[in-house]
Amino acid sequence: MAKRSRIAVTPSSGNVFADLGFAASGEELAKAQLASLIGQVIKRRRLTQTSAAALMGVDQPKVSALLNGRIANFSSERLMRLLTALGRDIDIIVRRPTGSRTEGRIRVVGDAHP
Repeated sequence: MAKRSRIAVTPSSGNVFADLGFAASGEELAKAQLASLIGQVIKRRRLTQTSAAALMGVDQPKVSALLNGRIANFSSERLMRLLTALGRDIDIIVRRPTGSRTEGRIRVVGDAHP
């Protein structure tokens, strides 16, 4: 019987971008979450990429890029505009950090239900 080697596992911080060493990890995670919400709305409304593109005022290849996680060319602001074009409200709340944290964070909480 072959010996099994142990694989070291590092627990996630909850932000894959921070775990990978991205400088603006909070912003990158927020963009990914916004793009995910766009995908959820499109799926729940059973929109084609072409019809979603028409609603959002972009071309179909941009919708394809979003749905496939290629969001480098999208700002958070643009992703929020796309969500509002799909009929979603965006609320931005600024407050002090809770607990012992001294540095702020960016968090996206979404309800993509139609």
